[in-house]
Amino acid sequence: MNIILFGPPGAGKGTQADNLVKKFSLYKFSTGDLLRDEAKRDSSLGKKIRTIISRGEFVPDEIINTFIDKILLNKEYHNRLIFDGYPRNLAQAEFLNDLVIKYNQKISCVLCLDVNKEILLKRILGRQICTNCGVIFNQYFKPPTTKNHSCNPSYLKKRSDDNEDIIIDRYNTYLNKTLPILNFYEKLNLLYKINGDSEINQIYKEIEGIITSLEA
Repeated sequence: MNIILFGPPGAGKGTQADNLVKKFSLYKFSTGDLLRDEAKRDSSLGKKIRTIISRGEFVPDEIINTFIDKILLNKEYHNRLIFDGYPRNLAQAEFLNDLVIKYNQKISCVLCLDVNKEILLKRILGRQICTNCGVIFNQYFKPPTTKNHSCNPSYLKKRSDDNEDIIIDRYNTYLNKTLPILNFYEKLNLLYKINGDSEINQIYKEIEGIITSLEA
């Protein structure tokens, strides 16, 4: 099955995707991760993406769609993908729909995490990533301590795009450009809305229940 995780920045899509990967032996396709990796490269594309991300803007569809085509073409991932952060607009949704048909695949469900704006701000502004071990903490919800983190505190960093102005801009962009594609998937009877304000484990249980019912 192919699954789309949908929700505003900070909704927890990445965390839920990681849980689903382990449970259902799937592969996570994160446009955010791919773009950040590419931005680290000293190439013309990397520099372009780096500039766009620093402004809090979305990377153009033609760049994103190139990544998508390569992923769906890979037989190793055939009907075993979780899309985290894609599609972001109706044009991307239609492009993805054409691709899954082209490569004889399908979208099994679209999971939309609805989260309160204030909670989103705390989730993102409080986010800290250990550059040594890769564990993610949050100063509001899951602060690093000597009990849960053995690395030196100096390894804890915030992403460059985790600032309030950029977050609010991305959230508004999400509402204006990305949210309308819910109607697209609702018409295809693929959409499931989930309360993203709940605890991580509770959200996962609801998602797991949906996917299990689709496999039955």
